[in-house]
Amino acid sequence: MIGRILYYPTLAWNVGWSSLTGRPWYDRLDETVLLGALPLRSMMKTLVEKEGVKAMVTMNESYELRYFTPSDKELSDLGIERLQVSTPDLTGTPSQHQIIQAVDFILSHRAKQNSVYVHCKAGKTRSATVAACYLMNRHGWDVDSTLAFMKEKRPSIWLRDKQMKSLHAYYTSEVKSFSRKGTSS
Repeated sequence: MIGRILYYPTLAWNVGWSSLTGRPWYDRLDETVLLGALPLRSMMKTLVEKEGVKAMVTMNESYELRYFTPSDKELSDLGIERLQVSTPDLTGTPSQHQIIQAVDFILSHRAKQNSVYVHCKAGKTRSATVAACYLMNRHGWDVDSTLAFMKEKRPSIWLRDKQMKSLHAYYTSEVKSFSRKGTSS
C-alpha cells in the first residue's frame, strides 16, 4: 500500500533528480543488458534504434505501467517482447522462481544477440537484483564481484537486505552449485 501511495511522488523525484544531476536514465552493463528506470514512451525510439532493444524485463506491478510507459501492443509494434515480473516497489524482491525466469528470458535474447532493457521504476533495486543474477549466471561471479562491477556501470544501484538475500540464494543455488558440478565432471 505504501508503494502505491508513494509511486507518483517518487517517480516525479526520479525524473527531476535525473534532469538536475544528469544521472543517466539507464546504463549498459554489457552487450546484452541495459539496466534502467521506467521506460517512458518518449525514449522508446532511442532504446530501439540506438540501443537495439528487442526485449524488456519489467519488474513493475501493473499499476506502475499506466500512463507513461508503452503498452504491450505498443511494444509489440516496436518489435519488443516483454516479460513482466511483478514485484512490489520499495519493499519487494523477486522470488527465486521469478529470478530464474527473468535470467532465462535474458539469456534467450542474448543467444539471438538482442539487447534487453531490464527496469523497475528507478533502475536501482528490483531490476538491479535481476541484472546481478544474470551477470552472476553469465560470468560465474560471486555476489561481491558482481556488485562491484555493477556499481562501476550504474553507481545508483541500491540493494537492501531482502535483495541481498535473493542474490546470495541465487548464487548458492544457480551459480555456485553449477560451478561445482561443472568442475567435477
